[in-house]
Amino acid sequence: MKSIEQEIRREWTEHILPFWAGLRDDRHGGYYGEVSVDLQTDTQAPKGGIATARQLWSFSAAYRVTGDEIWASHAKHAYSFLKDRLIDREYGGIYWMVDHEGQPLDTRKHVYAQSFAVYSLSEYSRATGDAEALELARELFGLIEEKGYDTGIQAYKEEFDREWHEQPNEMLSENGINADITMNTTIHVLEAYTTLYRVWPDPRVRSALENLLSMLYNRIYDPEKKRLNVFFDRSWNSLLDLTSFGHDIEASWLIDDAMKAIGSDHADYAKMVVDIAYQIADTAVSDDGSLMNEQHGDRIDDTRIWWVQAESMVGFYNAYQRTGDTRFLDLIDRMWTYTKTHIIDSRGGGEWYWSVQADGQPDRREIAGPWKCPYHNSRFCIEMIERMNEA
Repeated sequence: MKSIEQEIRREWTEHILPFWAGLRDDRHGGYYGEVSVDLQTDTQAPKGGIATARQLWSFSAAYRVTGDEIWASHAKHAYSFLKDRLIDREYGGIYWMVDHEGQPLDTRKHVYAQSFAVYSLSEYSRATGDAEALELARELFGLIEEKGYDTGIQAYKEEFDREWHEQPNEMLSENGINADITMNTTIHVLEAYTTLYRVWPDPRVRSALENLLSMLYNRIYDPEKKRLNVFFDRSWNSLLDLTSFGHDIEASWLIDDAMKAIGSDHADYAKMVVDIAYQIADTAVSDDGSLMNEQHGDRIDDTRIWWVQAESMVGFYNAYQRTGDTRFLDLIDRMWTYTKTHIIDSRGGGEWYWSVQADGQPDRREIAGPWKCPYHNSRFCIEMIERMNEA
């Protein structure tokens, strides 16, 4: 695996990070909001709250891991834009979207977006020691717990207007349903609080993490199907027979990471982590080594999406560390070969394609946008580098 680690390190430092650094907007702040599949940068495109937070996380983590001051500079640039333009100083929380100059464009508040702000501000503080960023992360943690957590149904709510009146969950629902509770928001609140706890080990954060782990195991996990159900109503009824392969394998290692952060090795949670990984390995890996997207009833979506490949390799390596089963290393080797061949954009100045069809042809989705950021593949690189160097 040493050669893979070296290849991943080069991909991260020579390809992914320089691509995103090249989108820096020194006039209006932040990073340009869109790059087409033809590598045309739209300097007038809106800038998303989630995208900005993920950029901040990526550059902060790059500085923490490499110590290279260039990434500290980019992290500070992203931090300034998030702090000055995305945070609503009147009602609290971060906006969903601002225009290219940083003026509010879509002022809705979503718990998913707030969680990424907590995640990125915590990582920035972790990397730089910045006390102001940590204070902002703590404030947003308090806001999520006050506005975003429903003690009656014991779940994190989803979407609100600017003034924090609850709204239908337009942004994280799909397939014709409107979900009151989603697995996706839940796992990313978990992810955010895990990083916050590492820089601020407050008992309230620990309690929230313990509650999230219990929620995932007792409410969201289906032990018969060895998957996480995706969408729920307010009574915690699952709304769709849907398996999201990428979210499942991502959640498996995020759950493990949260357990490590609080010093827990809960036997049932550990079994869930391993069972999910084996289920994905048994059902979702294509003959070419890639991971398929999802299964809705009997219908399988075999689109190969960039973040699904990235998260699956981390999840499989985490499962290898848990079990010692070298099958997971073989899966990573095949998936990395597929990713190098089909997912990574080999054109000069490119990054990773959004998705690739079963025949190997890239889709026409954007290379950079509100949801397409350096977070999943940067984090894959960091996790693999750090984990393989622990071995």
